[in-house]
Amino acid sequence: MPEVQVTCLDVPVAGHTLTEIPDRAGTYVFQFTIPADALNDGISTFLFADRATGDRLGSCTVFAGEDINDDIRAELDLMRAELDMLKRAFRRHCMETGAA
Repeated sequence: MPEVQVTCLDVPVAGHTLTEIPDRAGTYVFQFTIPADALNDGISTFLFADRATGDRLGSCTVFAGEDINDDIRAELDLMRAELDMLKRAFRRHCMETGAA
């Protein structure tokens, strides 16, 4: 049975269980408790990893507080603008250095 490590902002989160489903070898039910101090106005992301290998198994994102749809859209627009800026700078660098 794999050992699952749960983290939020690189801080380990305790209080989780992994139980194999009877008659379904290799299939598990995973449950974890969200600590109250991890919830605030905004977004909290919990990452699940295999403790032995460090491989990421999945994640869970929790939105809490006031309606943040406008904030998310604004943040996404900002990220797109920054990505476009980086793409232009990278292309310019490639042209200036003769890289293909």
